[in-house]
Amino acid sequence: MHLFCLNWKRKNSMQDKFMIRLQSKAVTLSFFVILLVSCQQPDNGESFRSAMKTYFNSIVQADGPGGAVLVMKDTTVIYTDAIGWADMNTKEPITTRTLFNLGSISKTFVSNGILMLQQQGKLSVEDSLLKYFPNFKNKEIARKVKIKHLLTHTSGLPDNRQVSKDSVFFLTANDEQNWYPVTQTDTLEFEPGTRYQYSNPAFNALALIIQQVTGMPWQRFISETIFVPSGMKTSTITDGPHPQSGVSHGYTKIAGQWLEDDFGEEPTFCAAGNGGVWSSVEELARYELALRRATFLDKTSIDSSFTIRNFSSWKGDQPPFIGWSWFIDSTPDNRKVISHTGHQGGFAAYYMNVPEEQILIVVLFNAPYDVYAFRENVMTQLAKNNWLNEVRN
Repeated sequence: MHLFCLNWKRKNSMQDKFMIRLQSKAVTLSFFVILLVSCQQPDNGESFRSAMKTYFNSIVQADGPGGAVLVMKDTTVIYTDAIGWADMNTKEPITTRTLFNLGSISKTFVSNGILMLQQQGKLSVEDSLLKYFPNFKNKEIARKVKIKHLLTHTSGLPDNRQVSKDSVFFLTANDEQNWYPVTQTDTLEFEPGTRYQYSNPAFNALALIIQQVTGMPWQRFISETIFVPSGMKTSTITDGPHPQSGVSHGYTKIAGQWLEDDFGEEPTFCAAGNGGVWSSVEELARYELALRRATFLDKTSIDSSFTIRNFSSWKGDQPPFIGWSWFIDSTPDNRKVISHTGHQGGFAAYYMNVPEEQILIVVLFNAPYDVYAFRENVMTQLAKNNWLNEVRN
């Protein structure tokens, strides 16, 4: 994000096509815009909402797949909108309550589930994988890799799934079937805790660990312990084939036509641990408020998840930049930024929290629109309308 010098490197992966990776950059012009405008007096938000609506309408087609957006300052929603069709066949319109696939934002729910079980003394992030997966072909690898490495994408385990060779199988493969090939590896790509390499199967494994420890489907555990207390009444998690109604469909434009690209079309879409949560912008705002209030997880655990996890043996080209699944950076004046993105099939999603400012930005699309450009526009308009607090001296 140029505005806060967050120039993220996008990383391709099977389930999440564009993950973010930190690169330090000099302060850019956009940040100085904040410095110049932060002393202006805020209006009642009308100019902000008008500018956002104009921008939203300029990038999303009203007669095609679209999206929903929500911006919250403190506990007040200062802008929310929805444009486009949730289903191109039925012409069901998108609303701020429409459920979208969150892609890899789902990983934050799995991570919080692991932290809840640790809080209850039922597991530890220091546990090795051999404790939960004794069928690992190479026992020494299983002993080396710990839960904390899965949470931070630092396990060194290869993604050795043969998706391109067996795409039909992976159209319906569940968490266990996506994780199994990894358990049969004979080699690590690097020693655990020394480098970063984004891993979708790691979160299939974490979901299966939740399932083992709780003795119930992990989807049910997350629903009962996070969705319910947070007031996320309609949010759901993929568990096999997903309903054709009640959720939006993802679309990709090919040869000038929008074609459906979700369950049944996109391999590994059923692997829910890494990308199976479905929610709306309204209910993700409730998720954020539940995190701020420590509703389902104690404050110590939440603060830990929002803290960069450092490893003494680190050898990566970049310093560590990830907490317990969350991507973390800071503005030039040390305002922490916590975020996660999600890309899966035709869906694109972005969730960003600036805790010091109590600002939440949620963008959900059912077509591959640019969530990064949208985020930057939101932050620019927030600055112009003085919804950001004054920059500290």
